[in-house]
Amino acid sequence: MELWPWLSAALLLLLLAAPLSRAARFHARLGLYCALCLGVSVLASAVCLLRHGGRTVENMRIISWFVRSFKYAYGLRFEVKGRQKLEDPQPCVIISNHQSILDMMGLMEILPPRCVQIAKRELLLLGPVGLVMYLGGVLFIDRQRSRSAVSVMAGLGERLAREDLKVWIYPEGTRNSNGDLLPFKKGAFHLAVQAQVPIIPVVYSSFSSFYNSDTKLFTSGTIKVEVLDAVPTRGLTAADVPELVDACRRAMRSTFFKLSKVPQENGAAEGPSAQPAQ
Repeated sequence: MELWPWLSAALLLLLLAAPLSRAARFHARLGLYCALCLGVSVLASAVCLLRHGGRTVENMRIISWFVRSFKYAYGLRFEVKGRQKLEDPQPCVIISNHQSILDMMGLMEILPPRCVQIAKRELLLLGPVGLVMYLGGVLFIDRQRSRSAVSVMAGLGERLAREDLKVWIYPEGTRNSNGDLLPFKKGAFHLAVQAQVPIIPVVYSSFSSFYNSDTKLFTSGTIKVEVLDAVPTRGLTAADVPELVDACRRAMRSTFFKLSKVPQENGAAEGPSAQPAQ
């Protein structure tokens, strides 16, 4: 299905917003982004249903094609290093930093085949957006009910090897734009150890040079992405999870500062590197 009319309309609206104040441009671009998400969710859902008939991780290839087109409307470029590390067909747990609603574009830019995501249950209620996420195989967790979340993660651990799946998780647990990484929750690491599959960290540079909700900045820019070496978990047990969390967070934090060109000693103060699992 042709997406160029949507992109043309997006570019026209962005041009019309150019003479506005900085805050007005920010809200115009953000509003357009939300409108694109809704419109594309409708189109992608229809294609997913026509192609595969219902919910399957294979629909993510369709969804990612649509979302990757957003970058042209917003003048965003992605520079990816180590993409080939995600091409191994073996199951794994992928973890990455989580900065803003724009993360969806970064995720879809490098999303490997047969990869599902973990998302909060509230997103399922967002009309067409919730529908397309459901059709793409996204697993929804009720963060207010820890027992339910643990049950979902346990079931996913069994599915990883059986269905040759990869799973993408944001271990910070929430969006964070403070110029550093938040402490990591342990759920992703327990999942990897339970399934005895490697962890692959992915780091995105800071968005602050082109997107900042506090200062109402939203312009074009370049996002640097680095896929780190896989961290094996074979032979590890739950007792090894705290050390695993620390090692992954240290590596990701160092890479984040490097990609963002921010000296690590000037970053936000280091906090405890783990919180209770979701």
